[in-house]
Amino acid sequence: MTPATPAASHKARSRVGRSSAGPLFVAPFLILFLLLFLAPLGYAAYLSLFQEQLIGGTVFVGLDNYVTALKDPQLLHGVGRVALFFVIQVPLMLLLALLFALALDSGLLRLARVIRLGIFVPYAVPSVVATLMWGYLYGPDFGPFAQLSRNLDLPAPHFLSEGWMLGSLANIVTWEFVGYNMIILYAALRTVPDDLYEAAAMDGAGAWRIAWSIKLPALRPALLLTLLFSVIGSFQLFNEPNLLMKIAPDVISSSYTANLYSYSLAFTGQQVNYAATVSFLLGLVIVIASYAVLLTANRRRAK
Repeated sequence: MTPATPAASHKARSRVGRSSAGPLFVAPFLILFLLLFLAPLGYAAYLSLFQEQLIGGTVFVGLDNYVTALKDPQLLHGVGRVALFFVIQVPLMLLLALLFALALDSGLLRLARVIRLGIFVPYAVPSVVATLMWGYLYGPDFGPFAQLSRNLDLPAPHFLSEGWMLGSLANIVTWEFVGYNMIILYAALRTVPDDLYEAAAMDGAGAWRIAWSIKLPALRPALLLTLLFSVIGSFQLFNEPNLLMKIAPDVISSSYTANLYSYSLAFTGQQVNYAATVSFLLGLVIVIASYAVLLTANRRRAK
């Protein structure tokens, strides 16, 4: 048996080094993912199986908390309200983002960079600051809309009333995230080869025809991505109603949204176990809604 040459030994060590480099690069992410996501998730699942009682302390109840949550009218109303919010707000937000992205990509706008930055800037504003700003604008006493209405001898708009509140929240979230979604769609448009536009123009296609036949089909993956982000964000609605609750406590209760309800249970009602249950069910709703969106998109693509 002949001994291995130095070159062969070096190649073998190089292969071993390359095979171990991948896990080493991935290890920091896996460790953080385990500590910051999976471990808290597992602990919350553990808490949801217990219940604190006046007599007997914390006892194991199995799935009783989940059965109770599925019959909880406050939770059901909160989920339904957020679903209605999603149906109203998300199509409007994505439509505006799409129109802005198409307008910027057309090359017909002057000062396109300034306009793009101006549309994106609201996303850089923290949601807390944005909600406080819009809460002041909505104010029925000192808000500018109310003052302008009184100066014109018109009835002041009731933006914080029960009938207007969901629309007011939708306006805030739309103002915050139109620019974010516009950047995603605009970046997707910039990846379309210019040859397609030139070929379509040579065939006599106008700007509207190019947008309909080339740009919109190219945007389907990006639109699906923004829609998935919107599903997750809508059902996690928290900051905006939590802050407006201080201004309109008669309209926004602690169970106005499912996420706000879970927070109130844990930090106000000290019902940690039940709050963990509500959080798990909310996560399940988000997974089901996201899967429904993906399934619908894949079926339409297959046709």
